Amino acid sequence: MSVHLVNPSDNSFGTAVITPRWLFVLAAATPRSAGDPILVDESLEQIVPETIQPGDVVGISVHTGNALRGYAVGKMARSRGAWVVYGGIHATLFPEEALERGEAHAVVKGDGDVVWSKVVEDCLAGEPARIYDGGRIEGSQFLEARWDLMNPAKYMWASVQTIRGCPKHCSFCSVWRTDGQKPRQRRFQAVIDEIVALRRLGFRFIALADDNFYPVTLTDLRLAREQKNSAKLEELTAIRTERFQLMEELAKLPKDMVFYTQITMEAGEDGDYLDAMRKANIKGALVGVEAVTPEGLKAVYKDWNYSGEALAKQLQTFKQHGVHVLGSFIFGLPTDRPATFDATVEMALKAGVTFAQFVMMTPFPGTVDFGRWEKEQSKDPAMVGDVPITRYWLIPTEVRPKMFTPHPTMSSDEIRERTQKVWDKFYTWPAIWERSACTPNFSARLAFIFLSKLYRQMYAGTGISTDSARRKKSKAWARWTARQCKRLFQAKPMPELPSPSWGLGGTAMGQTAFAGGSGHESKGHFVVLPED
Repeated sequence: MSVHLVNPSDNSFGTAVITPRWLFVLAAATPRSAGDPILVDESLEQIVPETIQPGDVVGISVHTGNALRGYAVGKMARSRGAWVVYGGIHATLFPEEALERGEAHAVVKGDGDVVWSKVVEDCLAGEPARIYDGGRIEGSQFLEARWDLMNPAKYMWASVQTIRGCPKHCSFCSVWRTDGQKPRQRRFQAVIDEIVALRRLGFRFIALADDNFYPVTLTDLRLAREQKNSAKLEELTAIRTERFQLMEELAKLPKDMVFYTQITMEAGEDGDYLDAMRKANIKGALVGVEAVTPEGLKAVYKDWNYSGEALAKQLQTFKQHGVHVLGSFIFGLPTDRPATFDATVEMALKAGVTFAQFVMMTPFPGTVDFGRWEKEQSKDPAMVGDVPITRYWLIPTEVRPKMFTPHPTMSSDEIRERTQKVWDKFYTWPAIWERSACTPNFSARLAFIFLSKLYRQMYAGTGISTDSARRKKSKAWARWTARQCKRLFQAKPMPELPSPSWGLGGTAMGQTAFAGGSGHESKGHFVVLPED
């Protein structure tokens, strides 16, 4: 009997940008009595059915984008006599769908860190429950990933999680509904220990794969004071203090390390926080800009963001403090007009955004937008074949529409074409070359250029193109570019790197061993990467 953990994907590139962290966390949660699990990341290569044997346990994590592929893997595994279990954000939202469409024996809702071991044991006993509820565990219960089961040659960046949950309530995001609005923070000592283990393997680029690395804003603290809510103020202050402690320890790691995370725009008002990020070698962050107009921001419940000239200034503030921005923009909002596309790319270029992603509005399950859209469609749902459009993830990708909600003034094709042109304009060779000047040397500049083109091919080329031949060509280019990028990101392993010796107060003792780094000094070297 073997336990298989599968990260399903329709797109396999041979080399991946960031490790799918959940795969290695559930590997750590797998009972030792079941042996080491077999890990399959289909963003590298697709699963081989013959590896599945009767009595095996196959765990599949699905989000909305890969649910259809995940169900195909599950049906294949069940046909070969395996126990099939689904988890992940989509299975949490639609457990009955996973049981029916994916032919699951069981579904895990919520966090899997603690409950997965019981799931495996129940399968081995031949008596799995239909539904397991992992809930929302505390940060102290987050498991360290089993990185010893990873092939380091296949990934450019590793990933470590420091916090789950986001206090915001953006209409297009499901995180605050599935992971909660209360930040669940992991002990910084555990985070540092895991990062040291990854640097020993040769990873110096680490994604801090958090829902929101900036969970407490200055506004949050001010409001708690004004409301004289001492309990809330104490809670917020403790979270913020722990963030600074984490960054202080990150700053003591080998100086060649580069970190990247995800934060909200409000961090631009907090110079102390950005300075601490810079000192911690957190070189960049994905920042959800979403829209460049006040009307667009209001449409997504994000009117606390800046727009216009104030937006450009705010984005430039990040760079002034040494934190580069991957700006995320959404097209297809009801307030968008043809001029919005040009205004957005011009704003991104003017603001000095180092990287950018331009996505088309998609109503994801669990979001306010999805709930509103599903209600509108309930009386007379549009159909694609025998599938209602509100279950678009069940439509085969070759016939699946690129947009699902009608726009008041533009067709879906027009939005898609204009979005593609924005990607093309932002990622022209001259524009990439100009932005690559932020790197310290030719090698770093080359890595920046390759990564820019890889990012554009992986996301715009395979995601926006409707022609299957164009998607195939984009995949081929992305696969080749990924191989070149991997060489540029490789670092010499540091197997002798010591772990900190934590004192009673939680501070590191004897950290001077980190000061010299590994001889691969790259101050200012920054390459931004997408969220996994």
